[in-house]
Amino acid sequence: MSRRVSIAYLIGLGLLLLAPMFIYPILVMKVLCFALFACAFNLLLGFTGLLSFGHAVFLGSAAYVTGHALKVWELPTLLGLLAGAGAATLLGWVIGSLAIRRQGIYFAMVTLALAQMVFFFFLQAPFTGGEDGLQGVPRGTLFGLDLADDINLYYLVLAIFAGAFWLIQRTIHSPFGQILKAIRENEPRAISLGYDVAKYKLLAFVLSAGLAGLAGATKTLVFKFATLTDAHWHTSGEVVLMTLLGGMGTVFGPVVGATVIVTLQNELADKVGSLVTVIMGAIFVICVLAFRRGIVGESLALYQRMIGQKSR
Repeated sequence: MSRRVSIAYLIGLGLLLLAPMFIYPILVMKVLCFALFACAFNLLLGFTGLLSFGHAVFLGSAAYVTGHALKVWELPTLLGLLAGAGAATLLGWVIGSLAIRRQGIYFAMVTLALAQMVFFFFLQAPFTGGEDGLQGVPRGTLFGLDLADDINLYYLVLAIFAGAFWLIQRTIHSPFGQILKAIRENEPRAISLGYDVAKYKLLAFVLSAGLAGLAGATKTLVFKFATLTDAHWHTSGEVVLMTLLGGMGTVFGPVVGATVIVTLQNELADKVGSLVTVIMGAIFVICVLAFRRGIVGESLALYQRMIGQKSR
């Protein structure tokens, strides 16, 4: 299966390299940013079994820090991205240290409550611009390339996504990833085997937060602004939908889910207006009722039945 994943990864990367020739680059970059966000969330939910209802706070915090670093501090682009991802990682350690003391729905509610506290801080803080957001963020240059050019920026975003996706894949298939899966399947048994479950949960939470922050930092670079929407609970709900629609606990599921959701929002926004939310809700219900393993999960199960293997 690892070899098949590698082949699929190379094919997908090849298609993405050619995508700007056929698709509007900004749309593809938005898909890549949310795909990375969903993959980071899936590392926590799909492979560790921890449901966070406030994961957008890491996307938003990195977006604001990167925007402030590039616009006000006038840092180089690469340092701005690292500052945003680093801030999200630090915030992930703080929130994770508090949240992992609880399990199940209590864990989810703690993450939501803490995320809302940070959201209201962003609403009042002067450096975020409040409801107006942080606008006019410069893209700068990187390795002599002018990132004001959408094509140059596209290949930077693609490189960031490819590197982060590779890191997530390696993490999943590492001994650390196997322990995370053991915690997801049977936490008491993992404890009985001598693993410090709390430490592994916190490491998974911090890694997921850092990667989500990298997605938020990259998104700020693409759109040249950061707003409260990035840290809103509604965005946390969207990443849950992306992960479940694509296939929770699968490698490519979140990428597929993010692609479907972002594309639908882009195509329907000017046609149905506020009804987009209703349509997204209907998709969520249909997914839960009819495609419980998501698009990729159901496709893999169908493939296994066709070749005579038992699906897990």
